[in-house]
Amino acid sequence: MSRPLKIMLVAAEASGDALGAGLAQALRARLGDDVAFVGVGGPRMAAEGVVSPFNIAELSILGWIEGLRAYGKVKRRVAETAALAERERPDAVVLIDSWGFTIRVAQAIRAARPDVPLIKYVGPQVWASRPGRARTLAGAVDHLLALYGFDAPWFEREGLATTVVGASALHIDMAHADGAAFRARRGIAADAKLLLVLPGSRPSEISRMTPVYEETVRKLKAIDPSLEIAVIAAGTVAGDVAGRIATWPFRVHLVDEAEKYDAMRAADVALATSGTVSTELALAGAPMVIAYKIDGLSYQLMKRMVTAKYITLFNVAADDQIAPEYIQHEATPALLASAVGRLLSDPEMAGAQARRQTAALDLMGRGGPDPSELAADAVLRVIAAKAGAEPS
Repeated sequence: MSRPLKIMLVAAEASGDALGAGLAQALRARLGDDVAFVGVGGPRMAAEGVVSPFNIAELSILGWIEGLRAYGKVKRRVAETAALAERERPDAVVLIDSWGFTIRVAQAIRAARPDVPLIKYVGPQVWASRPGRARTLAGAVDHLLALYGFDAPWFEREGLATTVVGASALHIDMAHADGAAFRARRGIAADAKLLLVLPGSRPSEISRMTPVYEETVRKLKAIDPSLEIAVIAAGTVAGDVAGRIATWPFRVHLVDEAEKYDAMRAADVALATSGTVSTELALAGAPMVIAYKIDGLSYQLMKRMVTAKYITLFNVAADDQIAPEYIQHEATPALLASAVGRLLSDPEMAGAQARRQTAALDLMGRGGPDPSELAADAVLRVIAAKAGAEPS
């Protein structure tokens, strides 16, 4: 090879940033100095050499109304990302999650550079709503890396070649996560009750959910003043979370990404905004309560399109509400405090829920090959096929 293979990775949220970093590590393990990375991402991808031209936190948008308000900004960032692809001339572009942003990037790059292989990593959840997105994606990219086996048929029916790689969150090694060490570092007694709060990874989630969680904790602390509270701040929104938590009128242990698995192990119960963290918490053995809210008009529009009964993936896989979900109007401090309080006060109930959560992970594909390795294999196959050669 006369020059290193150049891969462009594009992620717009914290979960995609983690997937992109894992894929970069797997590709570098295969190719060493014969691969280089460009693109858009967060701090994890930056550690792998991806210098992002802008802060992806501004693209963590949820809901149609918020999307409309941010349309001008998104349009500019799409143009910047497509221009980066034109300037860098990568051998392939991998577009990670974040449907609204990455589908536009795919279409813009396809128009400017129809020769470059486009790979989507994580498809839209068409099994839950708007199945027409499968056809849209099939017309925009060359290959899909899907997380779950139940994803693939929806896209293959539209002619999109799909490789099921599995979910990286299912392969997190919790063996070295040390809850006792976390408690010792933070001065939390071994027998003290610890509630772990995970407000989300998007700015809109932080602004909407943090006040709800503060009032929920107030209610729980009124019942048990000794209750310890820890809050995980995702890297992309760490400053925002820290600023909001600083005003809470009780002691809070602020946890960064480096300590989050220790904190998950240490927690008696977790209160979490729906997302990838639900899988991580289940792996850590933490019983949880899930909450979620979006703006009212977006919710009314979404309610007409969503067909899935649950939003937590292990609940979906088990077809059962193992972890209680409180969505939109039900995500109130009173209801959340009641649900969390039941788990805190009944260790047997909490333990039974934790065991059911863990068992449901098997239905999602836990125990398979490393997803980043499978994704790297698929990316190299797509590049080789586009070049008219077999991978070495």
